[in-house]
Order: sequence, then C-alpha cells, then structure tokens
Amino acid sequence: MILANRLGKTYDGRRVLSDIGFSVYEGEIFGIIGPNGSGKSTLLKLLSGVEKADEGEVALGGATESAPGGLREVRGGRTVGSFTRKELARFVAVLEQEALPKVGFTVREVTEMGRFPYQNWLGEEPESADERIDAILADLGLAELAERTLEFLSGGERQRVALAKVMAQEPRLLMLDEPTTYLDIGRQIQLMDSIRLWQRRAAGLTVVAVLHDLNLAALYCDRLLLIDKGKAVGIGTPEELLTEERIRSVYGVGTVVTKHPATGAPQILLQPEAAGHRRDG
Repeated sequence: MILANRLGKTYDGRRVLSDIGFSVYEGEIFGIIGPNGSGKSTLLKLLSGVEKADEGEVALGGATESAPGGLREVRGGRTVGSFTRKELARFVAVLEQEALPKVGFTVREVTEMGRFPYQNWLGEEPESADERIDAILADLGLAELAERTLEFLSGGERQRVALAKVMAQEPRLLMLDEPTTYLDIGRQIQLMDSIRLWQRRAAGLTVVAVLHDLNLAALYCDRLLLIDKGKAVGIGTPEELLTEERIRSVYGVGTVVTKHPATGAPQILLQPEAAGHRRDG
C-alpha cells in the first residue's frame, strides 16, 4: 500500500527527517510514535502528499506480496506526486488532531463535503449519495444532530463529524494526525473503535496513525514505527517495540510494561523517578 524510500526533509536549514524508509501493508493499522518534535507530523505530510520530500520518494497503492522467510513487502504503486488533486482525494483522507472549526455549516453539509472527489464542476454526482451519508451519520451516532450547525456541538462531536466527512470520502488510505489529542478517554476509545469498525467493513482500508498515547497505539495498531530526532529507531509489533529499555532510551522516563488483561497488548505504566514516591489519600 505504501512504500517510503529514504525520505528526508529540511526546514530553514534544520534537518527534520533523515533516511526514513518503511512499508505499510494493505489492510493494517500502522502507527507512528515518538517524542514531541521527532518529525511524526512532518512524515505524515510527506506520505499524504501535502508536502514534498527533499530526498527519497513515497509510492502509494503498491501490492502487498509474500517474500522469502514468511515476510511481506510492498511492490509497485505510483509516486504520490503523480496523482492529480482529485485522484489523491479519492485515494487518501486525512483526519487532523484539531476538531472542525465552529462554522455555520450543518453536520450533514460537512459530511457531504467529503463527496468532493466524486463530483463534477457543478458539484453533482452521477448517483445520489444520500443513502451513504445517512448510513455514516447513523453509524457515528450523528443522525439526530444532522441539521445542527457546528457552533452548537462539543469538541468531541465536531471530531466525530470530521470522521464522518472522511468516511464519506471513501478513501483506500486513511491518515490520522493525533486525532485523539483533545478528547477525553471515553471519546478517544469511541473514535478509535469507530475507525477500526469502519476498517473491518471497508475491505482493504489501510490506516496510518500518528499517535501520542503509547497505550492507545498498542491497543489499536498492528505495527509501529518509532522515530526520534527525525530518524527511525525501530519498527515492529507493539510487543516488539514497546519495551522498558527502548522507552527509557527514547523518552527518557522509567516505565513498567505489562500486558493488558483482556487483549494481551503491552501497556505502559509510568514509574516516578523519586525513590519511595507515593500518592497518599
């Protein structure tokens, strides 16, 4: 699905990304994690075609094939720069961390904006998308809010509307740029569960997610890429990547890594550095 080959990016003489290379397989949830300022969001911009890499290239739509030793690899595809604007919008959708602004459009109108890649210059489609929009709003619990304008919605509700918009876009590749940053824990789980359910229903949908919360990344991602200071320092399953030694090396904090009692996914417990630290009361 994605082949990133030796990507590099520099801003104002400052090296932001260096020699980043990896593959993302069709149908997986691939997480990108790392400390603040490590280059995660910049990498997502290169993958989505929002910005152009200074070195290397990104190919989208490659086939996932078996390789010797039981491994997989991505072959073929088109460079991201070769897509027209509408072609890219049919292929890739991006959900940002910021909730939609409080503008005067209704929930349904914003959701319908996701159909732009399939419309002609008059804003018309060959077939009506009304049933598709209705189903998306129902799936996300937004049907009763369909005629309400965004200024009367909470931040969590507006983020669900943003998800409805990208679902209406029907992409093959969904990119998430820390979409849970401003949500409480209940809304975080609701959003990620909605994305995973959508992925299961939409055959072949691939998700690339920049996530700040390591526990959330471990629960939802099939594989993770860990970057630090603009370089890849590890790639693998959450179990392979999220170790106490690696977390201390990259984040500079002590942790206890344990297994989630229900899923078995690694979960990180922060460990205060002060000896004998306890919280009373």
